[in-house]
Amino acid sequence: MRTKVAIIGAGPAGLLLGQLLHSYGIDNFILERQTPDYVLGRIRAGLLEEGTVALLDEVGAGVRAHREGLVHDGIELAFGGSRHRIDMKAATGKTVMIYGQTEVTLDLMNARKAAGLTTVYQAADVKPHDFDTDHPRVTYVKDSITYELDCDFIAGCDGFHGVSRASVKPSAIETFERVYPFGWLGILSETPPVSHELIYSNHARGFALCTMRSMHRSRYYVQCPLDDHIDQWPDDRFWDELKRRLDQKAVDSLVTGPSIEKSIAPLRSFVAEPMRFGRMFLAGDAAHIVPPTGAKGLNLAASDVHYLSSALREYYDEKSSAGIDGYSARALARVWKAVRFSWWMTSMLHRFPDTEGFGAKIQLAELNYLVGSKAATASLSENYVGLPY
Repeated sequence: MRTKVAIIGAGPAGLLLGQLLHSYGIDNFILERQTPDYVLGRIRAGLLEEGTVALLDEVGAGVRAHREGLVHDGIELAFGGSRHRIDMKAATGKTVMIYGQTEVTLDLMNARKAAGLTTVYQAADVKPHDFDTDHPRVTYVKDSITYELDCDFIAGCDGFHGVSRASVKPSAIETFERVYPFGWLGILSETPPVSHELIYSNHARGFALCTMRSMHRSRYYVQCPLDDHIDQWPDDRFWDELKRRLDQKAVDSLVTGPSIEKSIAPLRSFVAEPMRFGRMFLAGDAAHIVPPTGAKGLNLAASDVHYLSSALREYYDEKSSAGIDGYSARALARVWKAVRFSWWMTSMLHRFPDTEGFGAKIQLAELNYLVGSKAATASLSENYVGLPY
């Protein structure tokens, strides 16, 4: 078998890349080791930048997002017992959209199916080969039969634990990582959100976040120790702890109910450099991870895909390698800015082991400066709604 671009991973990064390449007339083939239901069952981010929505529109997969997504003009920061609204639209002219990553993935799956494009699910033992030559290939096993896929390029969109980055020689790659000493305990509930915009709360007991997936489904998080287990957090304990970390107005408005999903996620910042290895490129979580505080994970994957699809289009349409040669540097420049922003938001809002006395006072001073300064508000807003591609 042969294709122009072999894409490893059928998450939103791989699916979006496949649709963009298809719209440019570039053949592509997607391999995914899990089932479609497993991919759709992963609970992930739910906030889209305008640039991400524009890419969905470009491939004809944005109709449902515009119909069902919730457009937000701002966020609220809670500290010292009160809330302060950040009007991002006033500061930047831009908004964000609340629309779950699961829904994005489903829309892209349906778009790919409608276009008659190939995605092989439950592809076992996927391995990229010879990507440091002019003749890369990918092997995989399906129904006990081994297949070989010849291609011009390989796109590794297979996540943090995927095979693509792991196939690179350690001497050819450098990684940068910060692991945070806490996690996020999150629940999903069939309850109306406590506020029409997100609430980020800095509290002496730890960080809390109130967000939503729709007007009848809410997503809440509380900071917790890394060694906690969800069995230690029955619903009643979670709701009680969340209330302790919110202002009184939010507590009075909070509607509680049974959780329909509950999980604990560790937080880390991670970047792999470069993002190109001969004829294999990394995109999305395969190349970088950010803590969810800045809402950048899915959106960074989308910007990677934008850069990569544009570079491949230039290669095939204009016979120029300038785009693919510059892909890694161009993508990483935006990645590191998002990593910085996510680190800053995490550092400002969470309780660290040394956040006592001096550390707590610095956080409070930072928050007070932020809500009282137009320049600081504009800076947060510019990064939150998404830096330009």
